[in-house]
Amino acid sequence: MDQVNVSLTKIRSQLDSVPVFQQAEDALSVPKEYLFLGVSSTLLAFLLLGIGVGSLCSMIGFFYPAWASFKAIETKQKGDDTQWLIYWTVYAFFSILEAFIDFLLYFVPFYYAFKLAFLLWMMLPQTRGAAFLYDSFLKDFLKRNEARIDEAISKAQRSASTVVAEAATAGAEVAGAGLSAAAKAMAASDKED
Repeated sequence: MDQVNVSLTKIRSQLDSVPVFQQAEDALSVPKEYLFLGVSSTLLAFLLLGIGVGSLCSMIGFFYPAWASFKAIETKQKGDDTQWLIYWTVYAFFSILEAFIDFLLYFVPFYYAFKLAFLLWMMLPQTRGAAFLYDSFLKDFLKRNEARIDEAISKAQRSASTVVAEAATAGAEVAGAGLSAAAKAMAASDKED
C-alpha cells in the first residue's frame, strides 16, 4: 500500500504544474491524482474497446502537429520547419495507404491503439519517427517515382479543369434554356390577358 501512496504522491506533484487539474480538484473536491487516473483509465478503455478512437487518433494526429507547425513557421529556425514538413509528408503517405487498406484494418485487433502509438512515435521530437521513416524509406521512394507522381497530378489537374469547364457549359445551357422557357411563358401569359 505504501508503494501506491508513493506513486500517487509523485503523480500529484507532477500535476501541480497543470492548472486544469487544480481547478477540477477545487470544483469537484476530488484529489487531482484520482481525476487524472480516472480520465486516463477511461481514455485507455475507450482506446482498447475502439469507442471513438478514430476521432481521437485524428485529433491527436492533427492538433499537436498543426500547433507545432504554426510555431515552427513563426520562428527563424529552419530545422523545426523541416521536421514538421517531414511529419506531414509521412502522415499523408500513411493516410493514403490507410485509405486503400481500410477494409483490412477493420479486422486488426486494437488497430487504433497501435495507430495512436505510431502517430505519437512519428510526431514526438524525442523519437523523430517521421524523420526515420522519411530518411529510410519514403525519400527514396518519392525520388524514384517523382516524374510519375508529377505526371499523375498534372493529368488530374487537366481532368478537373475539363470537368469544371464542362459543368460550367452545361450549367449555362440549362440556365439559358430555363430563362428562355420563362420568357416564353411570360409572353404567353401576357397574350392571354
